[in-house]
Amino acid sequence: MSKKLPSPCVDVCKYKRAGHCIACSMTKAQKSLSKQLKKEKHLEGFLEMLVAQQERMGKFPAWNGMYQKKCKKKGVRPPKFLS
Repeated sequence: MSKKLPSPCVDVCKYKRAGHCIACSMTKAQKSLSKQLKKEKHLEGFLEMLVAQQERMGKFPAWNGMYQKKCKKKGVRPPKFLS
């Protein structure tokens, strides 16, 4: 990939699920951390952790489609585990 993966944030940012965003499941601390990740492999690892977190917490079905749309808009191929 030539371009960097975008942030997992899908611009909803409502922290109503025990401090987790209702759209992406990140906490404010995780969102801050994701902005500091520079290497592609680190961001992919963070995304894998986030998907596992969403599965554990449940009720985040729209995030995957929203994130893939964000990747497409930025001209970036999303990681294969999101397909």
